[in-house]
Amino acid sequence: MNNNKLNYLVLHCTATPEGRPVTKDEIIRWHTNPVHLGGRGWNRPGYSDLVELDGDLVSIIPFNTDDFVDQWEISNGVVGLNGNARHIVYAGGMDTENKKPKDTRTKEQLATLEVYVKYTIKRHPKILVLGHNEAPNAHGKACPSFNVGEWLRSIGVAEANIYHKPAVEENKTTVAEATVETNSTEAEA
Repeated sequence: MNNNKLNYLVLHCTATPEGRPVTKDEIIRWHTNPVHLGGRGWNRPGYSDLVELDGDLVSIIPFNTDDFVDQWEISNGVVGLNGNARHIVYAGGMDTENKKPKDTRTKEQLATLEVYVKYTIKRHPKILVLGHNEAPNAHGKACPSFNVGEWLRSIGVAEANIYHKPAVEENKTTVAEATVETNSTEAEA
């Protein structure tokens, strides 16, 4: 049993064109099919729940409402935040040409996300809410294609529940990043 404390609620987008429906089965295929079949080859999907265009909430990975993330509740949404986070995704996040990130949340999705976030905070008062792009290792990601902190403030979420990315020096490279960069350069050579 994992029993890691639930510390984060991470908001995602499917990075699909505005107005395109997305299903639970598609997400499961995208994440769990082998790479040679167009998937990511993960052992589990990246999200616990999906908010469809019409605002319907669809469970992808069931979970209970206690303060822990059990092994069977883990979703692979953000490396380093899977064992202590819940991940929710809304269908959309790209313009109609699927070329640029865009906040495509429908009014129905907005309503569902607001209830979901507020309910999660009520059940877990110390939880921090963030966008995938705010995760410590989400370099260059646009997901979920909107400013989560601003949106949370606009719906009345307390500052104590809004994740604040630690400030880092712009030119500071970690040992891990330097190693990955070196290995990537060596592999290309």
